[in-house]
Amino acid sequence: MKFRYTILYVDDVPGTVDFFRRAFGLPLGMLHEGGDYAELATGGTRLAFSSTALMRQLGKTPAAPSINAPTFEIAFEVADVAGALARALDAGATLVQDLRHEPWGQTTSYVSDPNGYLIEICSPVQAPDES
Repeated sequence: MKFRYTILYVDDVPGTVDFFRRAFGLPLGMLHEGGDYAELATGGTRLAFSSTALMRQLGKTPAAPSINAPTFEIAFEVADVAGALARALDAGATLVQDLRHEPWGQTTSYVSDPNGYLIEICSPVQAPDES
C-alpha cells in the first residue's frame, strides 16, 4: 500500500494552490482544467485540493476547517524555519504560533492558510534511535 495524497477541501482551488506555491515554494503537480482539483508535488506523497462544490456534487458534505479547533495539521520540515515562516506570512498566512525552540531540540512555528487549515513549519528533529 502506498500513501498517495492528502486532499484538503477548499472553496477556491486555484487561489489555494497559488497561496501554497507562494508561501511554501511547492511546485504544481497538476491543476484540472475545470479548477475543481489540483495537486502540488511534495515528494512521494502529494498535497491535493478539491473544491467543496465538487465534493457536494459527489454527495459529501465537507466541514469547514477551524483554526480555533483544528482536527489535524500538515507540517513542512525545513532547515530555516524563520525564513520559511517569513515567506509564508508574506504570502498571506496568518500567524498562529511564532518561532519557538522546543525542549526536544526542534524549532517550530504555526500558521494557518486562508482557508483556516493549521500548518506547522518545523526543523528536523533527530529521533532517539538515530545516531
